[in-house]
Amino acid sequence: MKPKQLANVLIKILGLSMFVHYSVPALESVVALWRVSQPVRDYGTDFGWHYFLSGIIPFAIGIAFMFFSRPITELLFQNETE
Repeated sequence: MKPKQLANVLIKILGLSMFVHYSVPALESVVALWRVSQPVRDYGTDFGWHYFLSGIIPFAIGIAFMFFSRPITELLFQNETE
């Protein structure tokens, strides 16, 4: 396997890892916290945006790594010849 191909695969695995390890549990906790805070929202509790963003940001980065792994690899190996 050539170094560019290996880098491409590793970047995709990194994106999948970010998606699974960071965004899925964060999004689950956001949904659970939202469900719990809805009945008591009138009493002054606030559902902060930072909980929502803590799940969305790793999700977006993981998806970007998976879809744009080839351009990222080309950027990393732009000065090398095969």
